[in-house]
Amino acid sequence: MPRHFGAWIRYGTTITPDQLAFAIDHYAVAILQPWETAAAAALKTARPDMTVLCYKCLASTRSYERGPVFSSGVCFGEAEENGEHWFAHRASGGRIEWDGYPGHWQMAVWDPEYRQRWTENVVDELGGSPFDGVFADNDVFDDYYGLAPPLEGDHDMASIRTSLGTLVDDAGAALRQGGKLLVPNIAESRREPGRWTAHAAYGGGMEEMWLGYAPDRFFDPLTALAQMAQLRGPGLSIMRVPTDGTPDHPNVQYALAALWIFGGGGEATLSATAHDEYSGIPFVPELDWDLGAPEEEARQRGNGWTRRFTLGWAAVNLNDNPRRRISYEVPSGLRDRHGEPAPKRIALKPHHGALFHADPEPAGH
Repeated sequence: MPRHFGAWIRYGTTITPDQLAFAIDHYAVAILQPWETAAAAALKTARPDMTVLCYKCLASTRSYERGPVFSSGVCFGEAEENGEHWFAHRASGGRIEWDGYPGHWQMAVWDPEYRQRWTENVVDELGGSPFDGVFADNDVFDDYYGLAPPLEGDHDMASIRTSLGTLVDDAGAALRQGGKLLVPNIAESRREPGRWTAHAAYGGGMEEMWLGYAPDRFFDPLTALAQMAQLRGPGLSIMRVPTDGTPDHPNVQYALAALWIFGGGGEATLSATAHDEYSGIPFVPELDWDLGAPEEEARQRGNGWTRRFTLGWAAVNLNDNPRRRISYEVPSGLRDRHGEPAPKRIALKPHHGALFHADPEPAGH
């Protein structure tokens, strides 16, 4: 069965039949809303090798959702019925609605009852489900939603991080007993040694801001290199690089080249989307390319890196300075996405990458 390296992050508007058919042909991983069980079943029937996850938020409940299936582990009504202590509150006593996300309410992730109910609900929901497991969003590191700690009870971001780690451990172990995965969206794991390995231990992890915060806000070379260990597991490694939403954005090739050079063709997958745009089919032909096995370790020249594989070659320039272009000789016998012979030499701008495939013409062309 051909290998695929694309991740379909698809928890936006309703999935169309054409999108579903395309996903079957091209993706290794799919993340859907938990009520998209028919789509999940269709994917697993056609592609048993595809990992299909359902979205669940670890840290919020959404007051606008009517159910009966919810994107949170604890729905708004259930939280209200079980007591105000399941909601997080500001020091002044009011509930906390997330900045920029109306109807998203911060939960008291430090409350053991909340964590237990989150785990029980999600495990029960996935029993007998076509989903392989859960994509657990908002395993946050910092204050991204205007929480402005300290909160009621003197809770700060450190206590929130610790509590989320406990929830990941509890839910991950319980899901594993039922044969299901837990794959958290592990924010900024590079800032805490061991965080990625610990939180990805139950099926894998996702890095939502890989190589940068936005299409034009890149990480410096040292920060980018600190993320590369995420490509090697444990479990699934789902990398999302920020772009403007178009497939020809240079960040796509930049991220794909880095994925191959530092991941070596392992279990890592890539998605490239604009901010909060999870309704489309982000794809380039290179996501279906299998460059084969590494023939060498990654080669470094300054902040540029290359690697040769049995079926191709990749190069990436991690430099920040716009004047730091790097020129490379391209190995012979390779082709580009159009099936044309690769150039003999390329000059990569900072934050750019290149991949070429060996003859015959690349899969996916």
